[in-house]
Amino acid sequence: MNPYAKTGSSEPANPYAKASAYKSTSVNTSSPADLVLMLYDGILRFLNNARGGFSIQDPVEYHQTINENLQKAQAIIRELRSSLDVEKSNEFGETMSGLYDYFDRRLQEANMEKKQEPIDEIYDRVMVIRNAWDEMVQREIKGVAAEQQPEPSGEVGTLDLSG
Repeated sequence: MNPYAKTGSSEPANPYAKASAYKSTSVNTSSPADLVLMLYDGILRFLNNARGGFSIQDPVEYHQTINENLQKAQAIIRELRSSLDVEKSNEFGETMSGLYDYFDRRLQEANMEKKQEPIDEIYDRVMVIRNAWDEMVQREIKGVAAEQQPEPSGEVGTLDLSG
């Protein structure tokens, strides 16, 4: 069988298939820390999309764009909130839980009143958390890499050139 032969299908190729496959693979092979980073990036993307909705002239598209993107951002925030183990994380977990609740309320207000100010506020706050999370992950990666490097020995090696 020739792998380069065209199939009999007359359907056009899905232009998003490769991107979707890549996205699925990256999610399935990422560490939990990287997944949280992806979730923060998703919130920021949807908030940005919602902000873009304020410049749309068509009233239906205006409301739809803002509503759909804010709901997607809220869904991610709620998922982050529900994944917290408050009992194990003590004060930090309670703080993050309260923060996620606040984000959710502010975005709900922004959606109901179609106000951009709460979206901008939450965007800025999520960006700070996202960058702090990324810095923590990078430090952890560097720490693991440093632990895995062998200690330099004081011995001088010899090279055996005899065949």
